[in-house]
Amino acid sequence: MLSTAAALLASTPSQLLPARELMAFTLASHILLVPFGVALPFITLLMHHRALRRDDPVALTLARRWSAVMAVQFAVGVVTGTVLSFEFGLLWPGMMGRWGDVFGLGFGVEAWAFFLEAVLIAVYLYGWRRLRPWTHFWLAVPLPLAALMGAFGIIAANSWMNTPQGFRLDAQGRPVQVDVRQAIFTPIFGAEYWHFVVAMFLTAGYVVAGVYAVGWLRGRRDRYHRLGFTLPFTVAAILTPVQFVLGDSAARAVFHKQPVKFAATELVWKTDTHVPEYMFGRLNSDGTISGGLRIPQLDSILAGFKPSTEVTGLTSVAAADRPTVLQATIAHWAFDIMVTIGSLLILLALWYGWCRLRRRDLPRSRWFFRCAAVAGAACLVTVECGWITTEVGRQPWIVYDHMRVSEAVTSTGAGSLWTMLGIVVLVYAAVFGSFLAVVLKMRTGWRRADEGRAAAGAVSAPETGTPYGPSEPEPTAAAAAARALPGEGSDRSTGGAS
Repeated sequence: MLSTAAALLASTPSQLLPARELMAFTLASHILLVPFGVALPFITLLMHHRALRRDDPVALTLARRWSAVMAVQFAVGVVTGTVLSFEFGLLWPGMMGRWGDVFGLGFGVEAWAFFLEAVLIAVYLYGWRRLRPWTHFWLAVPLPLAALMGAFGIIAANSWMNTPQGFRLDAQGRPVQVDVRQAIFTPIFGAEYWHFVVAMFLTAGYVVAGVYAVGWLRGRRDRYHRLGFTLPFTVAAILTPVQFVLGDSAARAVFHKQPVKFAATELVWKTDTHVPEYMFGRLNSDGTISGGLRIPQLDSILAGFKPSTEVTGLTSVAAADRPTVLQATIAHWAFDIMVTIGSLLILLALWYGWCRLRRRDLPRSRWFFRCAAVAGAACLVTVECGWITTEVGRQPWIVYDHMRVSEAVTSTGAGSLWTMLGIVVLVYAAVFGSFLAVVLKMRTGWRRADEGRAAAGAVSAPETGTPYGPSEPEPTAAAAAARALPGEGSDRSTGGAS
């Protein structure tokens, strides 16, 4: 395996490795923010709608605070997304120069969605104290749609790179007669788009719920933490089994449209029927598999619903046209980790659903909340694994079957790219550190404000008129007592922010 890897490195441009590492780092960093950019607006508006419909000040407080986090996250995403967009042109000029006219519309759609989302977020934050309640809410309804449109553009571009179509090559090998509709709606687009979108909603739901699960484990059992946990976790729990079906559909689409990538993710060496499934394990250069759990015939059954289904192997194409042994093992592990975590999340969702349907209450076991607290981080791992499976499994192609990564890479020297990678790592560390510092500072301020209200027995009034909504500054005991509404009980208290 080492000799093969050394031979491949010797035959590729020296700048290829640092270019790949730089792109991988920026993508892996940016994708951690994507679930919140895509799904947090929807979850926030769900809570906002509940607050308006039920005159619920606790739900209103949660919606306002989530909108603040959403804005900070969007600002950080501007930085990481901008760097990423520049890297496409700087690191891979061969791809953008030849194929940009074919699939570039996807990036254009994403850019329009980005600017629209920025405007809508600004309006939403501005409107909390300046618009009437329902007017404010309805002006924010397009925000989740803009987020979905941004995801549409990015997945359209990525799915084209996996299954390129919508063009004809001229005598010089350049694309002509571009059909934009076909270039966007590729054979794998639908499966990839919905699998991605639901993954983003799942991740955002479990991460947000996990924050309040931690608070619950620390003894904060007030209505604020209960509601902050229940709504996003319910969204995620409902979508978990849906995602399992969509994931299976996406894997089957890869089986039909990218058989060599499927062979890499499943470690299938030779084309055959009755192919076994390997959970984990490592592919060797002679085609054997070391370690892992072998399940006879399961791979053929999963691919075509019967053991006699023929699965294409890696050796069906030349070694230069398929992932290396190491790349296949990486894609396989990423895929198996993603499937394993998804299966465990289904069990957690069923646990939650059983308790809600049977007792109309949250599970009482601390182990449930421990698992819920970990679920968000586990989902972020699956997001990374999904990206690794998609991109590493496609190697050595940057445009599947049409252009290798080595043909698209920049001519910039390797030393300059390594230096750029070091700078980007430092900048990203500072940006993400600042993001965490701001969010933690907001959490501390919210908790102090809630503790001040609780000590004074005050309750935020439901939103009425304009301006509306609970204020966030920490009240004095005297002011809070003066504002307390007669006859309201402590069950409406917001408790403390996690």
